[in-house]
Amino acid sequence: MLDQLPVFRDKIESLKGPVFVFGASGFIGANLFNEIFKIRKDCYALTHDATKAWRLKLLNVPFENIVHCDILSNNSVQEVFEKYKPQTIFNLAAYGAYSKQNNVNLTYETNVIGTVNILQNCTTEMVYIHAGSSSEYGFNCTSPKETDRVEPNSHYAVSKVSAAYLLEYYAKVFNLKTLNLRLYSIYGYWEEPDRLIPKLIENARKKQLPSLVSPDISRDFVFIEDCVEAFLDAALKISKETSGKSYNIATGRKTTMGDLVDTSRRTFNITQEPQWGSMSNRKWDLAEWFGDPSAFETDFGWKARTPLETGLSKYSDWQAQIKYEDRVIPAFENPKLNPIITAIIACYKDAQAIPFMYERLVKTFNDLKVRYEIIFVNDNSPDNQEEVISKICDKDPNVVGISHSRNFGSQSAFLSGMEIATGDCVVLMDGDLQDPPEIIPAFYEKWMEGFDVVYGVRVQREMKPHIHFFYKSFYKVFQGLSYIAIPRDAGDFSMIDRKVVKELVDLPETEQFLRGLRAWVGFKQTGVPYVRPERMFGVSTNNWTKNIWWAKKAIFSFSFAPLELMSYAGFALTGLSILGIIWQILAKFVFFRDTPQGISTVIVLVVFFGGLTILGISFLGEYIAKIFEETKKRPKYIRTRIRRGSKSYKTADEIRTLVKQLRK
Repeated sequence: MLDQLPVFRDKIESLKGPVFVFGASGFIGANLFNEIFKIRKDCYALTHDATKAWRLKLLNVPFENIVHCDILSNNSVQEVFEKYKPQTIFNLAAYGAYSKQNNVNLTYETNVIGTVNILQNCTTEMVYIHAGSSSEYGFNCTSPKETDRVEPNSHYAVSKVSAAYLLEYYAKVFNLKTLNLRLYSIYGYWEEPDRLIPKLIENARKKQLPSLVSPDISRDFVFIEDCVEAFLDAALKISKETSGKSYNIATGRKTTMGDLVDTSRRTFNITQEPQWGSMSNRKWDLAEWFGDPSAFETDFGWKARTPLETGLSKYSDWQAQIKYEDRVIPAFENPKLNPIITAIIACYKDAQAIPFMYERLVKTFNDLKVRYEIIFVNDNSPDNQEEVISKICDKDPNVVGISHSRNFGSQSAFLSGMEIATGDCVVLMDGDLQDPPEIIPAFYEKWMEGFDVVYGVRVQREMKPHIHFFYKSFYKVFQGLSYIAIPRDAGDFSMIDRKVVKELVDLPETEQFLRGLRAWVGFKQTGVPYVRPERMFGVSTNNWTKNIWWAKKAIFSFSFAPLELMSYAGFALTGLSILGIIWQILAKFVFFRDTPQGISTVIVLVVFFGGLTILGISFLGEYIAKIFEETKKRPKYIRTRIRRGSKSYKTADEIRTLVKQLRK
């Protein structure tokens, strides 16, 4: 069940690896991946959006085994094939099977173009098993044999038939080992909670029945464990004679809704009478929908061996064990539930604070009941920071330690962590505990409401009044000068959604001011007020010189006001100079003929305009310096080591490979 090893362990061990499961975030794909992954770790779950893969999250699949791949992009497919070199490929990626999946173009793109892209990257040594559908038979749905005519009755059915012919074409022309399994009504663990069997079992556990369609509607119900075994048998026993063919994965038994309800009432001792017609029939529901699995049994030796009563009982036990109502249903209704939150801590001279930061973060994440990843970035601190981080990595596999070759600054440290973060969102924090971990739940609440960026707004700082006044004044001036709306009193402390992180990491700028870039990229943003405490240990690494440097960096990165100011001053002073010349002429020859000649006016004007010129050149120089810095395109940071749990990556090649793997 949950931790039980598969009964078909020998078959899983016999698969040629590595193993790819496309569509592993779906119902059947998740089950297939999970059963294989229990036995061997060279199995990879391929999905196009890991943030919505609620099944993989609940299964606690390691991030290393979840591979982002967009099958609509041949480049994306080619890249993962070249990197992992799979030998067994199960493709369960599909679109259009459910009524809510009504994008016709996406149906054909996913089911046809996506299949083509995968097949184009397969070789004759690989095995490719495709999840087809009984819908391919369409109107000809009464126990058809594989040699019978397919009569698709929907866009989805047409797309699946097209994929079946593609497999046959690639098998005959390119000698690929391909097989199409036409699945009938698969049911069992991890099925969508709004489907028939999950609803039936959920109600049956309460001795009730759900809303029902007509009693004469029929299906051919196959338990998920039998379906998984069919995929394994197909991969292991495919031959030149069977390659390219389609097979029915069915029990061969017609089960009407009336039969299903009767079986459920007997199995779960339900006394309630069914209310037939309490739910309207769907347009594709048919009275004679069941399959003939004899060909697959003959060629591969597979047979559905789980009776309906047994399958329903197993599924009921599974729902009870996994706390179905508390875990599965909420995760299905909101795929962002049970996310991974990555905390990225920029550390410099924070060796004393790091253990406290770790403990408070873990407590916060455990209270939130979310999975976590903590990345400590040692920005070449002169203390024993690296040793402290290493000890934490040794005891917690969810902790990552990054070491830089020199001190690149907090902005680079944040980006270094963001590039390899695996979470659905990241939290940026300073290592001195002035960004309290206890504010994260407030960030998380706003993120769950749909905000992509949630930043902390410092309503009060525990510091000397004159320094507090400086910070408040700077943010007020900066907000007025900036050409984009940058929140006042908002520092780096923030929670940022994965898609925003990707945009920030991909920005080509060498010198970043993250709180400005965070506002520049847009998305839905909001603030959370908090009190910023004093530094817990040591003294601040900031000083007046550094604060002025930060102010210059912010203003010259996100404001053209200095240049505009010089333009306005130039116009104004030129006008005043012309007026001054006119006044001098009038005074000398009309109003005050005895005006003495002197040098004071000349000196004042020379000094004034000279100072103004130098100021203007300095402003211009700041912008030119930024242009000069950007044109060099130096890396934002250089890593010397990455620790992931107890594993250490030290060489440039190891670090580069890991970073490429982790970047989604």
